[in-house]
Amino acid sequence: MLLTRPIGTPAYEMGPHTRLDSIPWVDLLNPTEDEITRATEKLGIHIPSRAELSEIESSSRHYERDGALYLSGPLVRRYETGPVIRPVGFILSPTHLITIRYADYPAFDRIGLALAEHTAENPAPTPTNLLTDLIEDIINRLADLLENVGHTLDTLSHCIFSSDDRQRHHTRSGATLRTTLRHLGNTGDLASMIRDSLLSIDRIRLHLDTITAHTLAHTQTPPKADHALTTDLIHNRLDTAGRDIASLNEFNTQINNKVQFLLDATLGFINIEQNDGMKILTVASSIGIMPTLIAGIYGMNFRIMPELNWSFGYPFAILLMLSSIALPLFWFWRRGWLTRL
Repeated sequence: MLLTRPIGTPAYEMGPHTRLDSIPWVDLLNPTEDEITRATEKLGIHIPSRAELSEIESSSRHYERDGALYLSGPLVRRYETGPVIRPVGFILSPTHLITIRYADYPAFDRIGLALAEHTAENPAPTPTNLLTDLIEDIINRLADLLENVGHTLDTLSHCIFSSDDRQRHHTRSGATLRTTLRHLGNTGDLASMIRDSLLSIDRIRLHLDTITAHTLAHTQTPPKADHALTTDLIHNRLDTAGRDIASLNEFNTQINNKVQFLLDATLGFINIEQNDGMKILTVASSIGIMPTLIAGIYGMNFRIMPELNWSFGYPFAILLMLSSIALPLFWFWRRGWLTRL
């Protein structure tokens, strides 16, 4: 889909006769090869394909070409079915901001809505302003995702280390612990995707910050004082975004450490559950040894066995078997094995 986002007007799809003179932002959402070709011809600028955006080399993600700045990187998107990470591209030319994305990120819609509601009383946003707005909104969204991850880990931690006996018995069952492991694994994957997204956005921010003055000089021609003021404002916003990213990276590190701690704790409880299972087998086999031995002795076909002619021989053998069962059970109970099964 080729979306044009004009100032003060809702976004609409680019047509063959769409004029782009006064449109600062062109948004390509899940573009096909044919749409990329159409956009390239319409804008007169190279539009990278998905394969180009997925390159991992820094030189392939941040470069200048034909007077335009190309920036790209992975960005996480969370759906109900699970998180995914998709490449996102930004092209900053003197007259347009061009975005290429393969997921419906809310940040783009929010900034697009603000652009559609822009009034004539305020200065018209430049492509650099729009890209800075996108960077700030993406960082805010990643912060929200990290907060949700933190709340999820707090809930899992409460369940794992619950002090309530009934809840602890339920949460430490084998099936529940396996489910907890899956939740922790998914949470760890999401935290890793967020870290990669923060890293890519930070590199985009750094690269944009270094060429802000040059880009603004080709984007608008205001008075020199206003130009300096605008440049300083963009620089300050990008610098603030960098501090936000640094704090989020620290929080992400704590999240990863907590995920690892909870994984170790869950695996420890699984080992305890397995040990308790071995205790059950030990108790069952132990209480069956002596009765089997007694039955084996009195099942021997020797001619001289005093108990065979004794009228109380059978009750004596049964009582002896029951005693051989009761005594090990009492011993296991005194050691606390039976209370923990």
